[in-house]
Amino acid sequence: MKRRRWGAVLAAATLVTGVAGVTVIGPAGAEQADTAAERYGWGTPIPEGSDEFDYGSADAPAVPDQAKWSLAGGEGGCWPGHAGNGRRCDAHSRVFGGVLRQTGAENGDTGWLGAKFGQRYGRWEARVRSEATSADNGRQYHPLLILWPDSDRWPEDGEYDYLENSAPGEDCAEAFLHYPHDADVPVQQEFAQRCGVDLTQWHNIAIEWTPEHLKGFVDGTEWFSFSGGASDVRQCIQCAPSMHQTIQLDNFHGTGLQSAVYEVDWVRAYAP
Repeated sequence: MKRRRWGAVLAAATLVTGVAGVTVIGPAGAEQADTAAERYGWGTPIPEGSDEFDYGSADAPAVPDQAKWSLAGGEGGCWPGHAGNGRRCDAHSRVFGGVLRQTGAENGDTGWLGAKFGQRYGRWEARVRSEATSADNGRQYHPLLILWPDSDRWPEDGEYDYLENSAPGEDCAEAFLHYPHDADVPVQQEFAQRCGVDLTQWHNIAIEWTPEHLKGFVDGTEWFSFSGGASDVRQCIQCAPSMHQTIQLDNFHGTGLQSAVYEVDWVRAYAP
């Protein structure tokens, strides 16, 4: 995986992909760099589910607003990381006056935040970028935007990873949408990918969840749409119960990772 800087040039290719539904992708490029909320008229963000991260400073980083966010391990604490790899630590998610910054260290300690606001159906959008900050050793962090079930029941109540990449700063945005399904069967999910998206640069990543579908957007352009898909072992893909936003820089490898930073300019939630 090549290491890339924030100033890398945005590519302009696209890739269509999808299984249980129709994936629609428009051309990539700076001219498309707006929000799905503006393009489709989603209205005013829900205050309790949104954060502009306009507090803290470079000299005095702030703890994320605890009225809106659950901290990994509680303030000053840590939890076990993804699948027991490393630790998710409060200190690795801080607001620097306009941006939330999550850091992943070489020892495996990393950032995580979970929103306290949840709803069944709705729309979420976040402006993000990511980058590796040490030499490539093949053990990268995974930056994610997830809708996670309020019940904390997985896989029974589903999971919508509307951005999930196997390394920071990749050239393709990827998503894994999990069906609500029985725990005793293999993982039931759909995958989407849109290439020509330089994730070292700022992009607006959104998901729309309705009783009819799940749709994803990059810079206001639709890149996946899934619906239905129920079977004898799973519910329809859009049939999950209430969900909330999580922001994660996940450790899949234990220790000795390629350090990374994941930045979030803002997060906004909208009513169904």
